[in-house]
Amino acid sequence: MNNIKTFFKSLLPGIFLFGFTVGTGSVTAMAKAGADYGMSLLWTIFISCAITYFLIQLFGKFTLVTGQTALQSFKKNIHPAVGLFFIVALTTQICGSVIGVMGILADVCFEWSKNFIEGGIAPLYFAVFFIAFVYIIFLIGKTEVFEKVLAFFVAIMALCFLINFFILMPPAIEILKGMVPNVPDTGPDKSSFLVIASMVGTTIFSGLFILRTILVKEAGWTLADLKTQNRDALFSAFLMFIVSTSIMAAAAGSLFVQGISLVNVTQMIYLLEPLAGSAAVAIFTIGLIAAGVSSQFPNVALLPWLLDDFHERKPNLKRPSYRVMALVISSLGLIVPIFNAKPIAVMVGSQAFGALVLPATVICIAYIGNKKGLMGEHKFSTIINFILALIFVFALVMSYMSFNGILATLQSL
Repeated sequence: MNNIKTFFKSLLPGIFLFGFTVGTGSVTAMAKAGADYGMSLLWTIFISCAITYFLIQLFGKFTLVTGQTALQSFKKNIHPAVGLFFIVALTTQICGSVIGVMGILADVCFEWSKNFIEGGIAPLYFAVFFIAFVYIIFLIGKTEVFEKVLAFFVAIMALCFLINFFILMPPAIEILKGMVPNVPDTGPDKSSFLVIASMVGTTIFSGLFILRTILVKEAGWTLADLKTQNRDALFSAFLMFIVSTSIMAAAAGSLFVQGISLVNVTQMIYLLEPLAGSAAVAIFTIGLIAAGVSSQFPNVALLPWLLDDFHERKPNLKRPSYRVMALVISSLGLIVPIFNAKPIAVMVGSQAFGALVLPATVICIAYIGNKKGLMGEHKFSTIINFILALIFVFALVMSYMSFNGILATLQSL
């Protein structure tokens, strides 16, 4: 029994990263890809998850070897301005994510509540409820509590989306065809470039790798725990692939076959019912709520973690200034319900912005990982450097797609 408990405890950092990555941003990006292009962009999920695994274990191993987190090393071995750049860039992305997450959660819950209450419950009430719930957990101020609550919501999310996959799954041959890289035609109302960039941005999130080093250091792992670290990284990436594929397949098997494009995530609520029944709608909605809440926990805590890490202090979420920061960031979730902004546009744009930060992350880890004085015998090998070079080229292509997609979207407004 103790061995099982220890095993699951060793997977908590990976579950935490999975919960951080697969939120409503992922659901939005994968569902939009499935609805607009079927399973033809499955290769994007596979490559993104493979790169995510490689970088999670690489950043984790860096901390096992040096005892330094990524942010601390960027500050000491490159320049403090580089560390500050990542804090500002990641916080900007997180703010966009918080706005989109709460907007989508509130919209979906409002639409679903119409099944039980005439006219539904206003989105603002749902936004206030979820913001308050996450903020109260934040006030407890313990990473272990965060991890356990997150694991609970991740389990619900994964189960819901997997069940939906089997209910709505497209033909197996379509899933296999999706593993062949291709870029679908972009029409006047569709931007496959922006969808691909947002899928990559939500999966290969730079904050994920920087946070990984913080979690590894906080767990007290050393080089003796390398096997545990690698297994945990693989588990996290595997979960990402399975759940992301399930979401895409559910949209492809229902909306794409009907020729219905996804403009708003709330469409999934009333479009799924005639195609798959009210049970599928309920399962999808519960999964989406779990995804939103699970990503919101790390969203509000990321800036305090980064600041403590940058200043090389013991993480302490109970600092009064951090509670104020978390409250301000959480309150951004009220923007969409109050001002009627389009959450899906905010969400996709926010995730695509992540693709722009990725090349800088790859360059920085390659630079510090090749310092003999820092890494010793664990200095990056030729193979690792070659893979990093390929990822850097991939990141540049994604940045180009992201820039083109955002530009096309702005021009169509």
